[in-house]
Amino acid sequence: MHSPIPLHMAPIAGPRTWTADIGLRIRRHFLLKAVGTTVFTWLFFIGYFHLLRNPAFPVTVMPLTALDHLIPFQPYTLVAYLSLWVYVGIAPGLQLSFRELVVYGLWIGALCISGLSLFYFWPTQIPPLAIDVSGFPGFAMLQGVDAAGNACPSMHVAVAIFTAIRIEHVLREARTPALLRVLNWAWFAAIAYSTLAVKQHVVLDVLAGALHGMAFALPSLRWRPDRRFRGDAPAI
Repeated sequence: MHSPIPLHMAPIAGPRTWTADIGLRIRRHFLLKAVGTTVFTWLFFIGYFHLLRNPAFPVTVMPLTALDHLIPFQPYTLVAYLSLWVYVGIAPGLQLSFRELVVYGLWIGALCISGLSLFYFWPTQIPPLAIDVSGFPGFAMLQGVDAAGNACPSMHVAVAIFTAIRIEHVLREARTPALLRVLNWAWFAAIAYSTLAVKQHVVLDVLAGALHGMAFALPSLRWRPDRRFRGDAPAI
């Protein structure tokens, strides 16, 4: 006679492969993630454009470096520049539990609020550049909407590197193929480079933005919900 297996010892069904893990992460709270990311981005831009058009203090013009002079204007990189608004949705979209999603939002929110605070107390802009963009579709709109202010640190780069680090963590945790991790970092690199190639930022802006993003991304990996506290997440 075999004794019945206690319920607390019964195996827990869960995804066994990295594709099942990633698929589950995408499906969980999908609508909340989509709406939340959209609303968050909208709120950030309200503050961003207000500070851009109404600086509270004298605006500092960022200096050019030798590397800035070496990088030419490359209009085709506008696609990579604009792709940030797709890229930033991937990391929150891969959070498994509701608690992880909330904590992720708190960290990225702190990153954005600190960036806006810097723009308030230290408004910056890049120096005027003699570039005729009349022949390049999209650039006139870009310069009209996202003027060359709120330059340092580059929030484009700060948010991109925060996203890249958090995606890297999920891909490593899910044991995905190395190619996906390489593509993640290649996408970040393309975004960061594009900020220089479309002449929306200078090198010092990009370096400051990378440091700013890392200052929040790395601690966010340490202070986040642990598997032990994933009450709404199945075992993998």
